[in-house]
Amino acid sequence: MRPARVWSDMASVTADAASARPGISFFERYLSLWVALCIVVGLGLGHVLPSLFGSIASAEVANVNLVVAVLIWLMIVPMLLKIDFAALGSVRRHWKGVGVTLFINWAVKPFSMALLGTFFLGYLFAPLLPKGEASAYIAGLILLAAAPCTAMVFVWSNLCDGEPNFTLSQVALNDLIMVFAFAPLVGLLLGVASVTVPWDTLLLSVGLYIVVPVVAAQLLRRAVLASGGQAALDRLLVRLGPISLTALLATLVLLFGFQGEAIIAQPLVIALIAVPILIQVYFNAGLAYWLSRRFGVAWCVAAPSALIGASNFFELAVAAAISLFGLKSGAALATVVGVLVEVPVMLSVVAIVKRTRGWYEQGSIA
Repeated sequence: MRPARVWSDMASVTADAASARPGISFFERYLSLWVALCIVVGLGLGHVLPSLFGSIASAEVANVNLVVAVLIWLMIVPMLLKIDFAALGSVRRHWKGVGVTLFINWAVKPFSMALLGTFFLGYLFAPLLPKGEASAYIAGLILLAAAPCTAMVFVWSNLCDGEPNFTLSQVALNDLIMVFAFAPLVGLLLGVASVTVPWDTLLLSVGLYIVVPVVAAQLLRRAVLASGGQAALDRLLVRLGPISLTALLATLVLLFGFQGEAIIAQPLVIALIAVPILIQVYFNAGLAYWLSRRFGVAWCVAAPSALIGASNFFELAVAAAISLFGLKSGAALATVVGVLVEVPVMLSVVAIVKRTRGWYEQGSIA
């Protein structure tokens, strides 16, 4: 397949997104643009108002920055409201697709990212990076890969006409596994990457940014459904969507405000960090897609399986990186690069799986 046609398809996907069901919102569609603007705004404010950023950085309790904690809750809870854990009952209907995605998310993606990050940032690009920062960037990439995507997966699945029940059940299962597996997996990979693991902070992050938000979101979801049904929940999600995105962008402004001097001194850092992220996304999406075809999974399940296997819960990764390593850390910066490339790269994956549907179904026995 010619690259020009893939990117043409990607542009078509973007243009058609507004009419899709439920569709990708205007802000989501141009997320990378907003992130780029946050870089500019953050760099400018960090230079003009260094005392303000210093005050924000000092507002900590038990290594948790209070300002960022509030922003991250506003990011995460609206996304978790979309998850219905009752959907776990339908996992058996698509057990092959679920098996492929679980294998990619938990047995391949975190380890492949650790390997790619170590190779590119620890060795190949090391002379081009700020001295002593490579391990921090690798840690950020590990945090990014250890958290399977939650909310945006529904958008990607919808854009490629994926099976909605499979998508919902797979995301619910990944969220449940994440409650128990995120901390041990991150601890293992950070140790392998020779990064000191602050276990107390890691466990606190899991509690603050996974367990508590999941419980709070499920309680709120049940209350809203009980009082007004699905229509009331849909209205609430529409109202909370802009709040969630605004909180994300505000967090990014803070991050780049603190990272300003390092970025200006090393303008290639963001591009270099993006290299292993891009390779990892296409590798895991391709592997999930190929395995699904090999095992005879229907295309409407294989397409979202590839997307779930490729995307990341970058909001959680940003939160964990800030808690573990600080607002000014290279780890936090690395997770933000994941936000920067998320939308265009995932739209390209959507275009590829749609373009190759004929090829896929020729080899699928399901």
